[in-house]
Amino acid sequence: MPDDAPARMHGLSVPTGAEAVRGILLILVAYLVITGADVAVKWALPEVGVAVSMIARGVVGAAFVLLITRGRGIAPVNRRLLATRGLLHCAVSATWYWAWLSGMSLVDSYAIAAAAPLAMTLLAIPLLGERVGWRRWTSTAVGFTGVMFMLQPEGDLWRFETPFLLVAVIAMAVTRIWTRVLSATDGPAAVAFWLMVAHIPVGIALLPVFPPPGAFPTMGVVLALVFFGAANAIAHILFARAFALAPVSALAPYEYSPLLLGGILGFLIWAEVPAWTTITGAVIVIAAGLYNLHRERVRREAERKRDGGG
Repeated sequence: MPDDAPARMHGLSVPTGAEAVRGILLILVAYLVITGADVAVKWALPEVGVAVSMIARGVVGAAFVLLITRGRGIAPVNRRLLATRGLLHCAVSATWYWAWLSGMSLVDSYAIAAAAPLAMTLLAIPLLGERVGWRRWTSTAVGFTGVMFMLQPEGDLWRFETPFLLVAVIAMAVTRIWTRVLSATDGPAAVAFWLMVAHIPVGIALLPVFPPPGAFPTMGVVLALVFFGAANAIAHILFARAFALAPVSALAPYEYSPLLLGGILGFLIWAEVPAWTTITGAVIVIAAGLYNLHRERVRREAERKRDGGG
């Protein structure tokens, strides 16, 4: 079977080199925007709580998608997958917000999220039919070692919330892959809009579990929530477009970009300083992910030469 056959089996287009580069640039911008959104909601959470944050994300985000698209392209096609992805992503969001509200630092949560590219590499095999050679299997194993180094029991990164975030990271990797699958049927506007909409009923359902504080939030927090919702809308439109242009294996390593920016912002805003074990483990994980990216480039160059392009 040709290497591009799995993509065609799922109705996905085979990207050109230029499209892959555009996808990488788009996802880098998306991660920059989403990191700003994470900072805004982490700052607002003590005043509004988890459930209200999700409702705000859904209401503002959906309205912003409608505003910038003028309602074009939001009609759903693959309704079942859009709904399933939306609900799973809501569970991820709630877990992350709960962890931040419980006191986990931004940089520590991003360090745990550094396991996502490894999970995406592995899950793309059964979900997309992508093939992984022994070199990428080895680099994935090395990356897993780095994750274990960060998350060693009784280490600085190991908290009550940590195992829940690990499960959320795996779920997040699945939603990323489903974003790629949805690109065959639904445009970025529909993918982003229905994800935002899903946060509204889920947030309402979570109100009894995460009731908001009694006092009305300050104007600064209200503005932060508006920015949070709008930034999420923009980021997820960019995510959907990026995954439509480039394969999961090419985009997965850029999941590491929020770790650097989040570390800087976490230090500047909350004086968060990661432990040496977190930094060391993150370096190992990132190195493994970047090697996976290198192998993807080598593989595509070999395909290009084989097909007569070089």
